[in-house]
Amino acid sequence: MACRNGCCCGSGPINEDNARFLLLALFIIIYLLCGAAVFSALEQPMEREAKERWAQRFELFSQKYNLSKKDLNNFLRSYEEANVAGIRVDTIRPRWDFTGAFYFVGTVVSTIGFGMTTPATIGGKVFLMFYGLLGCAATILFFNLFLERVITVIAVVLKSCYERRHNKAVLPQNGRRTSEGNRAGAGGGNGGGKGADLAGWKPSVYCVMLILGVAAILVSCCASLMYSAAEGWGYLDSLYFCFVAFSTIGFGDMVSSQRVVYEGHATTAYRLGNFLFILTGVCCIYSLFNVISIVIKQVLNWLLRRLETPCRCCFPRRGHHPHRHPRRNVVAPGHLRARRDPSIETDAINESETDTGRRMSGEMISMRDFLAANKVNLAIMQKQLSEMAIGHPRQSSSSSHQNGFSGGVGALGIMNNRLAETSVDR
Repeated sequence: MACRNGCCCGSGPINEDNARFLLLALFIIIYLLCGAAVFSALEQPMEREAKERWAQRFELFSQKYNLSKKDLNNFLRSYEEANVAGIRVDTIRPRWDFTGAFYFVGTVVSTIGFGMTTPATIGGKVFLMFYGLLGCAATILFFNLFLERVITVIAVVLKSCYERRHNKAVLPQNGRRTSEGNRAGAGGGNGGGKGADLAGWKPSVYCVMLILGVAAILVSCCASLMYSAAEGWGYLDSLYFCFVAFSTIGFGDMVSSQRVVYEGHATTAYRLGNFLFILTGVCCIYSLFNVISIVIKQVLNWLLRRLETPCRCCFPRRGHHPHRHPRRNVVAPGHLRARRDPSIETDAINESETDTGRRMSGEMISMRDFLAANKVNLAIMQKQLSEMAIGHPRQSSSSSHQNGFSGGVGALGIMNNRLAETSVDR
């Protein structure tokens, strides 16, 4: 039976943004279930063995010293309370002197939160709520600005390399260089096309992801060497700590720079190196995560295209609807999309600046411009949410370019039009 006002699957047409959101939510749920199954299979036997060993030790200790299990349990609970306050069996650095408190607030604003130090007073807990609110927001802004500058630097370097290869490719056989204009005027349409291609070249997201991945690996490997030597950890344990810390997961099972004094009278140097490595590693991993999110979005868009085949009523059909609006938030893989211009202007301001109030050029923007752009993006997002709530579709002007990050907020908005896969000219 043909569907009239709804989909043949029993529901109305699904907005592409909502379909992508639901598909991502489903992917995350499946990913969590698979991760839980793997970790349960790996860690549960070890947990059972640890419980059995602890029960045997507990029983032997109570019998050896003629202690009741109730008294021993009460003593262990008292130690757990002292452990929360920062008391350990081994001698460690003070938790709440100035240097210890500085380490603590660093883990707070960076959202690492190792958990080895926590406020115990009511005043400290209340102050943490307000302190973390402003500190975490400022740190996220710092990470976004770092990401913008990293993308800009990578784009400039890659464009320079591309220009060198392009200039070598256009050398005539006699070894003399000719200008682009002469080749174009001489009927060389190919030369003019190469010049236009060079003028608007963009770096690929995969190349940027590879560079950031290599940078993150190098930082982690160098930091692991330092932690292995200073803390006495195995190299694999040090790599594990680097990922947990740099990704701001921060379990707290392994925490660096906790001893009072380190051997070799290099305590100050080690703590300074620890601070720099964590700061650099967090910035690199944050940038890498955001670039990987683009690749994930590409996969989601590819899946949406695959889902359009069995049920085209669920998604707008391309080229068949007279009033169809341009596709929003689409970032297609390179081999599936037909790009009109596979490059980015890293030295010019894109025309979308007049529409969204953002700079799309390769130059670094100031803090004032960044905050103004976020204000505009938040207003756009609020308007879109309002229109979706009342059931009206978003109207997109034919003159404005819609792409995977137009109108984006935060890190996604920063990467708008800076990579080949996020370009408005695709």
